[in-house]
Amino acid sequence: MAPGHCVRQHSGSRAIERGLPAQVLRRLADAAAHRRRSGRPLVTLSYAQSIDGCIALAPGRPLTLSGAQASRLTHQLRGAHDALLVGINTVLADNPQLNVRHGAGLDPQPVIVDSHLQLPLDSFLVQNAARRPWVAALAPVDAARRTALEQAGVQVLETAPDEQHRVSLAALLAELGRREINSVMVEGGARILTSMLCARTADHLMLTIVPRLLGGYRAVGALAPQARIALHKVQARRAGEDLLLWGELAWQ
Repeated sequence: MAPGHCVRQHSGSRAIERGLPAQVLRRLADAAAHRRRSGRPLVTLSYAQSIDGCIALAPGRPLTLSGAQASRLTHQLRGAHDALLVGINTVLADNPQLNVRHGAGLDPQPVIVDSHLQLPLDSFLVQNAARRPWVAALAPVDAARRTALEQAGVQVLETAPDEQHRVSLAALLAELGRREINSVMVEGGARILTSMLCARTADHLMLTIVPRLLGGYRAVGALAPQARIALHKVQARRAGEDLLLWGELAWQ
């Protein structure tokens, strides 16, 4: 068993009772086989946006968008995944808990993409989380900063850079696969969501569309012209005033 790996047991029947779409559960049930085939976890992008595609009014200004019903489903989806991945900007802006508070399920393993080890030592994830985060940083890392985080229980994963000199998401997902992480839920922020799509390392989308117009910071940035991303097997349903939309990501 890989270092830092925690065995998780998923219960599809309980998850169906909690309200997660059957299509999503079927994909998650195949996550272990997907990891063995591809060498990386099954990746679900999950976030809330306004009708005009925004997740905030501006970068670094967090904004609660989802209603209560959609938020409960988001937490249930967290509990169905092995790991929950966000970028450091999301942590700095929100100081999130990244756990399951509204519904049953185990807390996923927090994974932070943090190229330069900016994770605050006084953040919730370092001081209070039941599961200390794994932090992906560019090699070589600052030795003193690494020591301070590791003494607080954080695992630092050194990764090679991508073409933009950021943490290579493909390399990070391969490392998570080696650690027997079968499924990863990605909640943001915009840079991470866009990078996942550009790198073609996402498999499934669970989108909450909120009936608001923000004219602010968009969830997905510029994509390569050749990306041509489509959503297949699309389904939708209401969650209070919000609309849930989900399907499988495909590159044409």
